[in-house]
Amino acid sequence: MSKTLVVGASGATGRHLLRQLLDKGACVRAIVRAPNRLPEDLRTADNLEIIVGNISDMDQQELARHAKGCDAVASCLGHNLSFKGMFGAPHRLVTDATKKLCSAIESNELKSPVKFLLMNTAGNRHRGLNEKISFAQTCVIGLLRLLLPPHADNEDAAEYLRSSFSNDNKKLQWCVIRPDSLTNESNPSDYVLHPSPIRSAIFNAGKTSRINVGVFMATLIMEDDLWSEWRGRMPVIYNSDFLESSKAI
Repeated sequence: MSKTLVVGASGATGRHLLRQLLDKGACVRAIVRAPNRLPEDLRTADNLEIIVGNISDMDQQELARHAKGCDAVASCLGHNLSFKGMFGAPHRLVTDATKKLCSAIESNELKSPVKFLLMNTAGNRHRGLNEKISFAQTCVIGLLRLLLPPHADNEDAAEYLRSSFSNDNKKLQWCVIRPDSLTNESNPSDYVLHPSPIRSAIFNAGKTSRINVGVFMATLIMEDDLWSEWRGRMPVIYNSDFLESSKAI
């Protein structure tokens, strides 16, 4: 049976991923600081093992124990949209966690590569594709990089994976999931995937529901054909209904 380690599982998107994996019959280990933030039906799920702790305080040896036996590791970590979350420590939460998790995975004895999924943002460019953006957006992104630590953190985490792990790596394969402006919806809907953004994340942003991100990430973990299509890439995910309605305006 598939087993996945999820960090950031109690967050607004992470709990959707957690539910989708459990609904698909996967076994899940979830590292959470406050288990009571999870809905009761998730906390008491038979296939869920909750590890209480802060990943920033865990060393590589401890993380290696938690990752042992897992076919996939998914990070839904992010900075809270508050003054403390945006400007307070840790400034490199996502990047540092990504590096620690990858080192932990590599330190284990593995029969096949572990899937590593990183939730990111459509505002982050895939540097390997030389994605084109306008001069105005380049200026705004440059300011965000200087003024908002979370944006630089997202960029650095994705670039670490891209530059450190090739597609033929024997221990770790990766996929960076890039949603656009995140929305809260109760039910999944149709969504589309693109190798690069088709809208300006700054001046003409699309919309992506958190539950759709959870569905896509869970499907990547559970279905090897879909993983083979997107591993080593940074798919951008949009809600289909938003794209259709925006075309009609």
